[in-house]
Amino acid sequence: MTVAAEYGGTRPEAGSDPEKLLVPVLSAFWDEPESWTLETYRRHDGYAGLRKALAMPPDDVIAYVKDSGLRGRGGAGFPTGMKWQFIPQGDGKPHYLVVNADESEPGTCKDIPLLFANPHALIEGIVIACHAIRSNHAFIYLRGEVVPVLRRLHEAVREAYAAGFLGKDILGSGLEVDVIVHAGAGAYICGEETALLDSLEGRRGQPRLRPPFPAVAGLYACPTVVNNVESIASVPAILNKGKEWFRSMGSEKSPGFTLYSLSGHVANPGQYEAPLGITLRQLLDMSGGMRPGHRLKFWTPGGSSTPMFTDAHLDVPLDYEGVGEAGSMLGTKALQCFDETTCVVRAVTRWTEFYAHESCGKCTPCREGTYWLVQLLRDIEAGKGRMADLDKIDDIADNINGKSFCALGDGAASPIFSSLKYFREEYEQHITGKGCPFDPAKSTLWADNDAHLGVNA
Repeated sequence: MTVAAEYGGTRPEAGSDPEKLLVPVLSAFWDEPESWTLETYRRHDGYAGLRKALAMPPDDVIAYVKDSGLRGRGGAGFPTGMKWQFIPQGDGKPHYLVVNADESEPGTCKDIPLLFANPHALIEGIVIACHAIRSNHAFIYLRGEVVPVLRRLHEAVREAYAAGFLGKDILGSGLEVDVIVHAGAGAYICGEETALLDSLEGRRGQPRLRPPFPAVAGLYACPTVVNNVESIASVPAILNKGKEWFRSMGSEKSPGFTLYSLSGHVANPGQYEAPLGITLRQLLDMSGGMRPGHRLKFWTPGGSSTPMFTDAHLDVPLDYEGVGEAGSMLGTKALQCFDETTCVVRAVTRWTEFYAHESCGKCTPCREGTYWLVQLLRDIEAGKGRMADLDKIDDIADNINGKSFCALGDGAASPIFSSLKYFREEYEQHITGKGCPFDPAKSTLWADNDAHLGVNA
């Protein structure tokens, strides 16, 4: 992890001092001893934002977060305040807040270290959000494999209850909030918000048909807000330091700070907290660049489910608009970087195997499409493919994209489209040369037992 001096400008300029490009807010004291404890958190203005929020009417808190421009950090970038505003009021039903901590996207590793090093930022954000949407119950849906994080999160919740930040009459405000930490069973599909809700209710995690949307009929058919960990954890700093402070960073339509997960063939992988709009070139400059003696070949701006970029996109602003205009999505800001030793066909095949394995099977385009993509890609990688297979995988991906029940299908199609766009010649070399032209001995990224991720996150 990397932290540095606070940056107070707008979009980072090329040639700026690398140390001034980073914005340590959520990661400001990750390297301190026992950073996860309530004592450490309170030394760094912990729960100061909550006190300010409780002094405001709930609707004013929603308006404040909306005015700050905070956008969801889980992938879609939907305005957080607007999502809160969708919750109907005066309906006589209980309202729920669900925090999506089921971090599963290949290459993404921001929510888990955040919860491990600074869980109270999330808990404070939860109480503020519950006050805003008039909720008394919050759920944290955590990826079950990360047992150390689960234990640390349970301890943080216990500390918050003991200190009066959770439970009844929080800080004398009359607000009552109970938090339940739920460990999932490790299904990628449960990162989709409606599949997560089904799983939380005890059913098989599969996406729901919408409408109705969760804001109207979510958990237990009641109005529900589903937010990402980083989205909620960013709220306390906004309330404490002000919306103008938050808007002083990033770009006009994508303000604020965020965590970038840099992994793969880079000299120093890790978390880099910076203003939205920084570029991969700037992040590589401050992280030591690609591994010595190698150059960047391709990279993902938001995990494997976002269309890949090449070294021609090093200066694309890493905000929602900049990445979108360049033909991809910012997603979870999982910057997986691959050097020239990496076979694109092999990489895309491993990703597609992952999506085929994780498909819930509810809809035909995704269930059947990902299966056949894997068969064709394996043949191409092994040198058994035909030229017609390239058009076939493109056609299958097109039949999945936008036609599946949830975004998993779109994510599976993205690497196919983008790799054919930028590296079709490499696919053709596998076919004409009857095998992979790359020497696996030269690559450190793909091990035989590496089933699907292939990142050093």
